[in-house]
Amino acid sequence: MLAPWGRAIVLFMAAIVLLLEASIAVSSEAPITLGVVPQFEQRKLFSIWKPIVDELSRRTGIEIRLAVTLTVPEFEQALEKGAFDLVYANPYHILRVSESPGYIPLVRDQEPLHGILVVHRDSPVKTIKELAGKTLAIPSPNALGASLLLQADLERLYGVRMSTVNVRTHSSVYLNVLNGLVDAGGGVEKTLAEQNPAIRDGLRILYTTRDMPSHPVAAHPRLRPEIRERVRKAILEMAATTSGKALLNEVPMAIPVSTSLDDYLVMRKWGLESYWVSERK
Repeated sequence: MLAPWGRAIVLFMAAIVLLLEASIAVSSEAPITLGVVPQFEQRKLFSIWKPIVDELSRRTGIEIRLAVTLTVPEFEQALEKGAFDLVYANPYHILRVSESPGYIPLVRDQEPLHGILVVHRDSPVKTIKELAGKTLAIPSPNALGASLLLQADLERLYGVRMSTVNVRTHSSVYLNVLNGLVDAGGGVEKTLAEQNPAIRDGLRILYTTRDMPSHPVAAHPRLRPEIRERVRKAILEMAATTSGKALLNEVPMAIPVSTSLDDYLVMRKWGLESYWVSERK
């Protein structure tokens, strides 16, 4: 018979073995990448997403690495090649790669997305028709609400074509309009709301597009269903905590909900392909 202190040592060693086995089980998962569409300049994007990625790694037990591209065209090319294991992309990006590589939407913000057209607060422009032939700043030719859907609405509903100027980010769109470098700018309500009040107050929303489902976090089909579910669950659980909600609000993804490709299929009827630009480096 073991003495009491001997039994305690045996139990302690058994607990250590179990902890080591759990650690090995977690670390046996290969690291995975999360690619994020560059809506913002790189430093801001990194400051928003790195804490989220760290928290998701902790909650899932999988090392998740943030993959940041410098430009939207670089992001689109990597997405089409299936370079990312997880991705945060605009809904039309996901539709375009729904068959190959076949990214699977996991979660999205409950709040729908709207494209907006903004002009300077003091602009004499009062109607869409007055913008025919004028300049429109866009964050990327293939930005969904800020470019594709906005251009489709302008041309198909109002017969208005504008000359687009790609200024790379949503923040740059608003600054270009504010500084009078362009006649109008395309954005989305969420990114406008994030701007400094001095910028927001200097702009006026002239037009708002129809509703569309928000950007999803989607998974490459090479990730096992169990891994995809761990990621989905981790994001939803994050949103239920004060600290996690604060992190997700920065995306912004204030109220994450489960989603699927079915939520996005309606956009195939909107004729957006006519405005898609294939960009190559």
